[in-house]
Amino acid sequence: MFQKVLVANRGAIAARIIRALKTMNIKTVAVYSEADKDLPYIKEADEAYYIGDSVAKKSYLNQEALMEIIKNAEVDGVHPGYGFLSENIEFAAAVEKKGATFIGPSSKWMKTMSHKSHARDLMERHGMPIGKGSGVLGENEEEWKKVAREIGYPVLVKPVGGGGGIGMIPVFHEGELEKSIKQAKSVSSKAFSDDDIYLEKYLENPRHIEFQILADNHGNVVHLYERDCSVQRRHQKVIEESPSVGINESETSELASTITNVIKAIGYNNIGTIEMLRGVDGTYSFLEMNTRLQVEHAVTEEITGVDLVVAQIKLAAGMKLSDVIPSTINKDGHSIEARVYAEDPVKFFPSPGRLQKFVPPSGDSIRIETGYQEGNEISVFYDPLIAKVIVHEENRDRAIQVLLEALNNFKISGIKTNIPFLIHALQSDEFKNGRIDTNLTKELVKTI
Repeated sequence: MFQKVLVANRGAIAARIIRALKTMNIKTVAVYSEADKDLPYIKEADEAYYIGDSVAKKSYLNQEALMEIIKNAEVDGVHPGYGFLSENIEFAAAVEKKGATFIGPSSKWMKTMSHKSHARDLMERHGMPIGKGSGVLGENEEEWKKVAREIGYPVLVKPVGGGGGIGMIPVFHEGELEKSIKQAKSVSSKAFSDDDIYLEKYLENPRHIEFQILADNHGNVVHLYERDCSVQRRHQKVIEESPSVGINESETSELASTITNVIKAIGYNNIGTIEMLRGVDGTYSFLEMNTRLQVEHAVTEEITGVDLVVAQIKLAAGMKLSDVIPSTINKDGHSIEARVYAEDPVKFFPSPGRLQKFVPPSGDSIRIETGYQEGNEISVFYDPLIAKVIVHEENRDRAIQVLLEALNNFKISGIKTNIPFLIHALQSDEFKNGRIDTNLTKELVKTI
């Protein structure tokens, strides 16, 4: 097992990982930028190192500085959290070269899954449900039109190295195709240093259903059920829950078994999430695989009782799944997570500033994940996530009720937050009755 682990991240996930490491009696090393020097988890770590200026490129994305800390602090493990360098192939390889263990899948899988078109091909070959799509497009504009016709409009133009919806453009008519592809190529080149593009069938009003996977280095794989992450804004999730609502359990169980078999067949290791889109006709299509811990991992922890961060660390240390988690994992109750952002509740523009008041709710079935305390500054330099409010109750109706009470009792001043939107969404007939899809937010903001 690891003796000392560097947490190469910030905010709520850094606090979460430090907490998990402490339960395992592993020494913790935190890093912080100028903007984050007063955050509470910095003092909770056994050691903390200043990593650079507030700008992410000079701090949390500064691989040279992180490598120096790995050396000086003599760590034998590095947990990347999510975001920043968590899926960076070069960083994972550099960590290993320093003699430390990257707590995550091998760089091979990070590379494979980061190329969306290659990932689709691999998954399809092993039996994963895949919607219509293309390989990487060439430069022939007539060929673009031919491929799009074969898929059938509407199509979605996607960068192969994309993420967060960047460069994704739905195209409903052939007359829009050429312009959209060229626009996507330009955006992709600037954002990902790669202008390769491919096409997928565009699903209108789909559900976003994802499956949590754990795999050891010995060929053993298990799924920990599904999460419904359909409530999103700008392709970013804001409300997640497990289990999914309004979908037959036999349907998700069958798909989970298929996914488990695929992951076992390809030889993947450590933690991962398979994201799927469910069309209005009930068919599923592979979206992507995230080779890291998800922001919304807590809802899975709540219904299964499995600490995913601890499990991830143990798997990275080479332990077998049978020594990490129980042989049988059952679902218990219903869990919902709401992400509280420092942003305008209607337009979703960031609202940085000082937390003049910050009093999170509390209760037996309420869990708060945050990296802030009263008086801290929400910086303009990073994602505006302030906290995650997670509830776990015996059923969905009760979970919604408790989450609404928690959000209404969350005392925050000094900045705008999306709490009014979250409350509006949870109170809506659409959400209460399980009529949710990835376009629900667009409709809800019209009536907030």
